[in-house]
Amino acid sequence: MYKTIGIVAHVDAGKTTFSEQLLFHTNSIRQRGRVDHRDAFMDSHDIEKNRGITVFADQATFTFNDTHYTIIDTPGHVDFSPEMERAIQVMDFAIIIISAADGVEGHTETVWHLLKKHGVPTFFFLNKTDREGVALGTVLDEIRGSLTDNIFDMAELGEGGLSEELIEFIAERDEILLDRYMDSGYDEAVWLDALKRMIGRREVFAYGHGSALKDIGVLEFLRGFDQLTVTDYSDSGAFAARVYKVRHDKNGQRVTFLKMIDGAIQVRDEISYGGKTEKITQIRQYNGNKFKAIDTARAGEIIAVTGLTEVCAGDPIGALTDGVEFDLIPTLTSKVIFDSTTHVKDVLRCFKMLDAEDPSLHVIWNEQVQEIHVHVMGVIQLEVLKQIVNERFQFDVSFGDPKILYKETIRGPVNGYGHFEPLKHYAEVHLKIEPAERDSGISFDNVCHANDLSIGNQNLVRTHIFERPHHGLLTGSALTDVKITLLTGRGHNEHTSGGDFREATFRALRQGLEKADNVLLEPYYDFKIKVEMDHIGRVLSDIQQASGTFSAPETIGGKTVVIGRVPVATFMSYSTVFASYTNGKGALTLQFGGYDECHNAAEVIEAIGYNKDADPEYTSTSIFCAKGKGYPVPWDEAEAAMHLL
Repeated sequence: MYKTIGIVAHVDAGKTTFSEQLLFHTNSIRQRGRVDHRDAFMDSHDIEKNRGITVFADQATFTFNDTHYTIIDTPGHVDFSPEMERAIQVMDFAIIIISAADGVEGHTETVWHLLKKHGVPTFFFLNKTDREGVALGTVLDEIRGSLTDNIFDMAELGEGGLSEELIEFIAERDEILLDRYMDSGYDEAVWLDALKRMIGRREVFAYGHGSALKDIGVLEFLRGFDQLTVTDYSDSGAFAARVYKVRHDKNGQRVTFLKMIDGAIQVRDEISYGGKTEKITQIRQYNGNKFKAIDTARAGEIIAVTGLTEVCAGDPIGALTDGVEFDLIPTLTSKVIFDSTTHVKDVLRCFKMLDAEDPSLHVIWNEQVQEIHVHVMGVIQLEVLKQIVNERFQFDVSFGDPKILYKETIRGPVNGYGHFEPLKHYAEVHLKIEPAERDSGISFDNVCHANDLSIGNQNLVRTHIFERPHHGLLTGSALTDVKITLLTGRGHNEHTSGGDFREATFRALRQGLEKADNVLLEPYYDFKIKVEMDHIGRVLSDIQQASGTFSAPETIGGKTVVIGRVPVATFMSYSTVFASYTNGKGALTLQFGGYDECHNAAEVIEAIGYNKDADPEYTSTSIFCAKGKGYPVPWDEAEAAMHLL
């Protein structure tokens, strides 16, 4: 049996130390490393050793009771949370480490919601219970109040069978079992099977407790975890896998990590993804930073392969067809700064490699100004990127101050018209552009009749809509949350080429935006703040000053809890201020809450100073032809000049 388990937590909760204990107890490593000693097996990168934090989601393997485990130790720092979320998608089970000394912290709740979204059965290990002043009951109350009521102590499994409390806990959550319990009493095998099903369906959650550093309770937890978890992978079906991550080895070779979902693969097998077929040239089984080559991989395993050139994290492979949408996306952008002695093409090549490994970077090359920009979660990520570039590519970079990543949309529907007809070219496109649901991106519809425009040319219009990101008129930020419908169009039997419809489509889109009521969007946090009553006045005042909104505060477990929504721009540095005036005793949870209208749009638009008429990538002017010569028609006159009106 194969099981993939992920270790997730708020930073400094003890994830890596817990992982080291699991590997030691299963004879996978000879000695237990420590983060503070810079010798942890799972933190094998120099950056992780020097900083004392996990940056990359790396895996190790061990065997316990004839089950083959892959353990993934994920980053706990919020700046590297996209890496953590990419790992979550391939976990069979997750173990949330909670520091009993600190309780349920902000990032713990973020992790919990992500595990719920991806449907990952979850266990808890309450760490550092040996600390003076720790009250286990208080931590359990926090879990019940913030995460879930349906928790039980793994110690209730017991060597002599399930405890009476656990039997009742299970029966209360299963009507059939409850009736059976009332009629004929308790059957351990039936109850244990029911408990496993409930865990697999995320209906109940087991917890253990102890000290990972002092090796208290870890082995007992592993025994209970092994008893309560089961997977049912089959290697007899069609090959199916999901991309877990992409890396480049020391030779620069692209290595794709896969979670095998079904079937099996062998070296030299051809596999398909996204309409492309490529041959597997090597299969690797990684343990830490070392690997061994194997000939065959089966369902349930996490393996790495070479030979795939274009896949990204989350992509389905083979018979698997559903992709993955990630919640944690960067809200900041920063310019890459490098020495004039380093050629820009070399810098771009290196950042494209990093972009393949971390798609959330979304590396952007601006040809006109010869600049490279990246999307990031925070300043710590920029510091780590600087070090990665230096160590891997042997040149230095720095970064401009991170800026908020704005987007644009429109408030109401408009029609856009584009015509491109220089001599011996011809294309006309009519589009309807209308606002769509917030955070929905760009969608496309087609109501054009084949009598007006051939199916092939209709498909060209759709292709051009999605071939690159589009930007709005206010700040040049990415256009989003719009539905674009092809109304009609026209080509010419002799003079039309594919590039003509690109020109006409982009001009139609831009012409429509010129007429629209354009709206600037900014990223928002959904926040949850838990403080003593003495601090609630300060909290509410800070939220109002940050242009946030909140619901009426509630008192839960002796603490005052307030939830609401606030712009990232005004709250991105608030955690430091909050920790200072609450003396670290308050709890602040920030989750990316999508985009909404910018609270200070006029100020931002003026500061960015985007000139829509000087954008080299776009023009709203159409080109018509008369007397063998093309001539421009500005956007506000173009509609009347269209041939199809």
